Amino acid sequence: MKKILSVFLSLFVSFSAFAAVDKNLVLNAEKYLNSITGLQGDFIQTANGKNESGTFSMLRPGRVRLDYKNAPIQLIADGKDLYFYDKSLDQITTVPLTSTPAGILVRKNINLQTADMNVFETQTDKNTFTLKMNLKNQEGLGYMSVVFDKSPVKLNSWSVVDATSNKTDVSFKNLVNKTEFGKHYFQLSRHKTINTNDGDDFYD
Repeated sequence: MKKILSVFLSLFVSFSAFAAVDKNLVLNAEKYLNSITGLQGDFIQTANGKNESGTFSMLRPGRVRLDYKNAPIQLIADGKDLYFYDKSLDQITTVPLTSTPAGILVRKNINLQTADMNVFETQTDKNTFTLKMNLKNQEGLGYMSVVFDKSPVKLNSWSVVDATSNKTDVSFKNLVNKTEFGKHYFQLSRHKTINTNDGDDFYD
């Protein structure tokens, strides 16, 4: 559970003041992200030499869902908060969506030049380009890299490096545009809320 939480919570490290930023690449990424309403596809997560895979879904603004294939974990953002649900323990951890990389990518209006995110470096190769970014005024906490395919521009992967240099990579494949999801698709169907003298309370 803690390793998966680090994908979204362990944000943002110091960087070189001389790193180059290609504003055209930033604008291309921004234009693409703002053009997306919804996506669905597969993901592979790599951290500490271990791979996890599953299904990724998003619907702007504010909704994200990751279902892990071989782990009893589900991550859901409902537009306001991001919920980390451990099904095996029936436990949930909640964080504000705005504090996560996923939250940056599903805002109603994505502005990578004046928002609270700082793009401090861009990289490019034959088929992809990368934006490295961190939270403004929190450079010591780590950074996030988002990789896009060039032609056509499309989300490829992202990685998060935390303050201790631990890296988590998440790559995407088979992404397709999708806007029609079930009414409650981006809501937890059931989870533990509190412990009472009479037992655990749940909501549906």
